Amino acid sequence: MKPETSQTGARLVALMVTLVLFSPLAIDIYLPALPAMAETFAVDHARVQDTVTWFMFSLGLGQLLAGPLADRFGRRPIARGGVMIYALSSAMAYLAQSLDLLLVARLTQGFGACATSVAAFAAVRDSFGPERSGRMISYLNGAICFIPALAPLLGSWLTHEFGWRSNFSFMTGFALVAGTMLTVFFKETRPADTNTDGALISAERYLSVLREPVFLFHATLCMLAMAVILAYVTSAPVWLMTEMGQSMSQFTIWFGVNAALNILGCMVAPKYMDRFGTRNTLNIGLLMLVGSGAVMLLLSDIHEAWAFMVPIFMASFGFSFVLGAAAGKALAPFGDRAGTAAALLGLFQMSGAGVMVSITQRLDLIPPVLLTLQMWLLIPGLLILWSKLGHRWHAAPASS
Repeated sequence: MKPETSQTGARLVALMVTLVLFSPLAIDIYLPALPAMAETFAVDHARVQDTVTWFMFSLGLGQLLAGPLADRFGRRPIARGGVMIYALSSAMAYLAQSLDLLLVARLTQGFGACATSVAAFAAVRDSFGPERSGRMISYLNGAICFIPALAPLLGSWLTHEFGWRSNFSFMTGFALVAGTMLTVFFKETRPADTNTDGALISAERYLSVLREPVFLFHATLCMLAMAVILAYVTSAPVWLMTEMGQSMSQFTIWFGVNAALNILGCMVAPKYMDRFGTRNTLNIGLLMLVGSGAVMLLLSDIHEAWAFMVPIFMASFGFSFVLGAAAGKALAPFGDRAGTAAALLGLFQMSGAGVMVSITQRLDLIPPVLLTLQMWLLIPGLLILWSKLGHRWHAAPASS
């Protein structure tokens, strides 16, 4: 049975958008509250930033289990289970009276969000096939980018009116509403020929994906690009509000403008891929990210908010192109193991990026230099793309 026979079109896309919103909502809504949280717990800003990186780490790591579960039992039950975990851990974060307990809640919340993410990307791969899925992933990313545009506005208002804990009560309510929608409308998309043989957690199952160089190359590019964005979202609140003297509302405006450009990038990327192919799209995206690093370094001595944000604007557009072109290509060879492949892609993209940023943040670099480092880590990927190996792993004719 083809998954298209059960649900297609706008309803499926709307449900997938709902599933993938859990992760960015858990990151972006409370960013304006980070300074207030540091004050509440009487800790330095780096400790509070760990609430983001811990969430990202479990968001990726948990997919090693969520992926095989989605292949074994289907996308729908995994999505619903993830929503339940997300709701309970959000309530736990709301009630946390110490930073350690909040970190545990965030770690747990990441495991819930990872299940909804795996279910969403596997369902997209199920429903749209190896080629169209890359374009649909880019459209989904465009929808996701509304969260960075709107969530900090909401988070600023909630924090100002009700305190920083209200951000987590909002996440709890969102999970309850979304869980109801999924229960009523989400139909199973798992193909009948999905490979469910063998142990649930099998090294061979993962190795069969990791042995594919096409996956490794593109998943690594997704990880490095995501590390740029994660380094930005964890550094920007403190840098702009504490070091640059921006108010919470000014920070929200900068963040919203960047999110709007990210939305534009994610909407343009599929059209660009349709016309010029995914290889050309990936090449342009990598060049924009690497170039953004050069601009960031050149402007690093200017102590103004615009000097920090202009290179970020460029990088966000490049990120949209890289993720749109690379994510679909990474999943393309795995029609019978879409859940497992999506899980490993999420592990690279989330946990890998989280670990990278957590380590580099300990280098005691100012945010502009830290962002330059993260952007220039993509240079080897760009050189590989131009090499013979890169032409074999991402061939232009097959990507058009």
